[in-house]
Amino acid sequence: MKQNQPQRRDFLRYMGTLAALSAPAMQAAAAEKDKVSFPPIYAKSEKPEKGEPPADPMSERVGVAIVGLGRIAVEEMLPAFAESKHAKPVALVSGDRAKALKIARQYNILDTAILDYKEYDRLAQMPEVQGVYIALPNSMHAEYTVRAARAGKHVLCEKPMANTVAECQQMIDACKKAGKKLMIAYRSQYEPMDRALVRMVKDKKLGALKEFSSVNSQNMGDPQHWRLKRALAGGGALPDVGLYCINAARFLSGEEPVEVIGNTWSTPGDARFREVEESCQFILRFPSGFIASCSTSYAAHKSQFFRLNGADAWAEMDPAYAYHGLKLKVSRVVDGKEQAADMQIEEKNQFAAELDHFAQCVQQNKDVHTPGEEGLQDQRIIEAIYESARTHRPVRLSAPGKTRGPEPQQDS
Repeated sequence: MKQNQPQRRDFLRYMGTLAALSAPAMQAAAAEKDKVSFPPIYAKSEKPEKGEPPADPMSERVGVAIVGLGRIAVEEMLPAFAESKHAKPVALVSGDRAKALKIARQYNILDTAILDYKEYDRLAQMPEVQGVYIALPNSMHAEYTVRAARAGKHVLCEKPMANTVAECQQMIDACKKAGKKLMIAYRSQYEPMDRALVRMVKDKKLGALKEFSSVNSQNMGDPQHWRLKRALAGGGALPDVGLYCINAARFLSGEEPVEVIGNTWSTPGDARFREVEESCQFILRFPSGFIASCSTSYAAHKSQFFRLNGADAWAEMDPAYAYHGLKLKVSRVVDGKEQAADMQIEEKNQFAAELDHFAQCVQQNKDVHTPGEEGLQDQRIIEAIYESARTHRPVRLSAPGKTRGPEPQQDS
């Protein structure tokens, strides 16, 4: 028996090593092994070099089907796969096969992996597809999320999550029943400047938060665009671009509003706004006394900014919410003088960042940062704002359950 003890100790040590190498640890170890590094060449006076972590081999990336080939999918998400480290496009779902064939050739997607909407449920027989990215009009999000879950696929769905609270809950329930992840594509929550500002707030760099003011507007042209049809969009400026203001006030402050006041307006006779509101102004009140004052419009020149006022400093992004070119400025008193400084933070592709977070959560079986509950809460707030605008009264909100998952990994 004693002769076997060293072997037994070796075996137990070996098993302990295996236990330590959980899926995330094993992937991190593999990434470090594949990393190519170089010796420093710059003097100590220069900023240290920071290399990008290695990308997954194509065979190990999460295969994603793109559902809907509109502007955001074709012009933003599909190109973002070139900067993704953990995901790859493997299928397309579109009602326009000619357009889909053109796109498939650009991204090395097989013709046999192009599906019509009528063939959508065939995804269940496509093991190379692990997740879907839904970029359809808002009214279609619920149906295609539920069907994806039934087909055994994880879901990354564009915002707004759906047109009603009931639809949002239906999506959450379907993915939970299927044991699949549901992530809402709140790209700002994965963008480096917004992430830096979240950390500043948590570290009390601005002091106690007092106010958030924001405008997100754009001038719509085509009166026939689906975003101006209530049945497809669910509303006008508020659920589309006003949603960014709502979500930013929530995730930057870490609080949930307890009361809303809203007002909507549409210019009489403007053909664009026969069905949906032209603009919306709203106030969100939070438990700590923090307050958000926001305005959104479909008939004003593009303007995208916010300012977050704290007791000790303020931070602003102008532009904010845009796909590219964001700028973050922070101002505080230093040595008796007001000093405003632009934060030098490297820009990264927001679509690639959210896509990689989704893929890593699938690979590692982790909870996503912006789950369906996050989209559900924003929809509750939107419906309360509309109610306030109709009744001309403040509307109280009950506290939600947990709306956000763990913070995204730094390299995602």
